[in-house]
Amino acid sequence: MDDKIEVILNTEVKQKDPIKAVTIAISARALFDMEEEHELFFTEGQEEYINYQISNEDIPLKEGIVLPFIRAVNMVNKRLLELNPEEKQLFEILLLSTHSAEGGVRIINSVNYYGLDISKFCFLNGKDPSKYLRSQNVMLFLSACETSVCNALKRGIPAALTIHQEYAASKEQLRVAFDGDSVLFSDETDAVYREKGLEEVVKYEKNMEHVPIGEGPLKKFAMILGEMKKKFHPEDDPICTYLVTARSGNDMGIRVIKTLREWGLKIDEAFFMAGAPKGPILYQIQPHIFFDDNSDNINGAREFGVPTGHVLSVCN
Repeated sequence: MDDKIEVILNTEVKQKDPIKAVTIAISARALFDMEEEHELFFTEGQEEYINYQISNEDIPLKEGIVLPFIRAVNMVNKRLLELNPEEKQLFEILLLSTHSAEGGVRIINSVNYYGLDISKFCFLNGKDPSKYLRSQNVMLFLSACETSVCNALKRGIPAALTIHQEYAASKEQLRVAFDGDSVLFSDETDAVYREKGLEEVVKYEKNMEHVPIGEGPLKKFAMILGEMKKKFHPEDDPICTYLVTARSGNDMGIRVIKTLREWGLKIDEAFFMAGAPKGPILYQIQPHIFFDDNSDNINGAREFGVPTGHVLSVCN
């Protein structure tokens, strides 16, 4: 059973409906660039870290990789409320810090400085954040700590490791790109590929063409985005979703399309790359975040300045 958590409510923003809100949990190091502060903690210790944060609490932290994504999420909330002031299915942001609340004023001040609609803060004083995610009904967890992401995935919480990248993102749309297998879909073909090779995978997919692929860790979050998209006119939709998969379209794409159809999930644009590098197409898409489980794809996306969420497939 997940532990309970003491949550500090942000009185500067209106709190969301606790049942219908779509909660995204983010670590402070994913939202802000805190690498210098993180290094200070490990080299000088907690006391020096806290003193540094207190003495600089009026100096805003630098933007991190997730901040443009959160801005876009806030924009979608605003658009939803413009359509319906009574809308309850809104994104709620929960900010987690593994440090104590003593040095947390700087984090809260930075949130307010950037004008972010973040509802809740949690300062965990060294405890594992993943223990608290289910009690807060978290639908997505983004962190700069690999251990925290692995622990969340083991608990069945959709999670991804954020990798720092300077980036200029769209302010008019929330753009989210997903890889296919092991991210949006399950990894059921991995064993076939390892044991028998690509040719047998193609045969397997052809035989299973009418059977939906299993659910991957980010499927539920993608479905939520799909539900929100239906509330907008197609020509004025502030959410854009993409599928960028290594599968080829002519021999392994049909099952993907039929699976999405079975789920009732409409993806705005789908790219079947047939093993080609994903970086160039992601550069054209300019997503706020691209979820992938393959480190080669992650590195390729980073070379083109694309923010990535590494959905860790192997957690020891």
